Amino acid sequence: MEHDWILYIAVFATAFGLSLFATPYAKTISIKLNAIDYPKKRGMHKDPIPRMGGVAIIFGFMLSMLVIMPFMEKLRSKEMLGFIIGAVIIAILGMLDDIKNLSPKKKLCVQIIAAMVVIFSGTKIEMVHWPFPIPLEFLSGPITLAWIIGVTNAVNLIDGLDGLAAGVSSIGALCLMILCIMTGSELAVILTAGLAGSCLGFLPRNFNPAEVIMGDTGSTFLGFVLAVTSIIGVFKTYTVLAVLLCTLALALPIFDTLFAMIRRLVNGKPIMQADRGHIHHRLIDSGLSQIQAVFIIYGISITCAVASIVIAMRDTVATFVTVVIIMVFSLMFFVYRKRTVKH
Repeated sequence: MEHDWILYIAVFATAFGLSLFATPYAKTISIKLNAIDYPKKRGMHKDPIPRMGGVAIIFGFMLSMLVIMPFMEKLRSKEMLGFIIGAVIIAILGMLDDIKNLSPKKKLCVQIIAAMVVIFSGTKIEMVHWPFPIPLEFLSGPITLAWIIGVTNAVNLIDGLDGLAAGVSSIGALCLMILCIMTGSELAVILTAGLAGSCLGFLPRNFNPAEVIMGDTGSTFLGFVLAVTSIIGVFKTYTVLAVLLCTLALALPIFDTLFAMIRRLVNGKPIMQADRGHIHHRLIDSGLSQIQAVFIIYGISITCAVASIVIAMRDTVATFVTVVIIMVFSLMFFVYRKRTVKH
């Protein structure tokens, strides 16, 4: 399949420019609607900060899709309509949460509705090809629902440091974009390019010290878009590798969330109860600055992303070399951290 590289670059650049332009206005809107993140025990900000900056990300992404729509028929499909409706529901939910602090149960109910809209529009994980082809049939809907809800909340949970969620989501989106280019899924490439551009456009004012944070408006929207595009572009093409590739591409938020759930269950606490045990909290508590912690997590995300791309190439030697390099750097980091903590 021939790719329209000019179209991909145009989507990325449009989303980047629109998000960059809209971020100061998102900050102003946050202040006017009193969507402010006030200092709290498990938080990282010592002063109140506007927290509905995700409006800029949504604006950049959605408008870039609108601009490109006349040039791409697949953006006018039933599948895409379901995705847009679901994304709008998630965006509105995030904005209300940033203003009113909704309960976890209310948010989960609305997220389920948004995911169901996507599923009924035709976007589903329909088959698993390992160790042999297994049609999911009646399990297709529940598994797709679990994936969308899981990734949506996983990205939301890592939004704890300046620039963290935007950076990790950018890395995840770019990784998925490359995987989708390899599969030939043009629609998914467009979506991931737009998401990466809108995230990077928001990052300059969100990086430490942040002028504005994305809040649930941005983090849940990012998670939702990443979840749906991975289904459209990877699950429908990579068969046996799909789950592994998607999990690696979004490894940090997924595993951080799984460990959080296990930790809370072991400690006899509600799964949805917030705590200070996420990876970014642990790095800060070990003595690192916000910037140092964020760059370490960026590094982990990039490593996982590269690993997923190398595995997708199905080159045994390249995969082996990548695994060895990851193990060596992991060991070096572990020894370094152990030595510095002792001192």
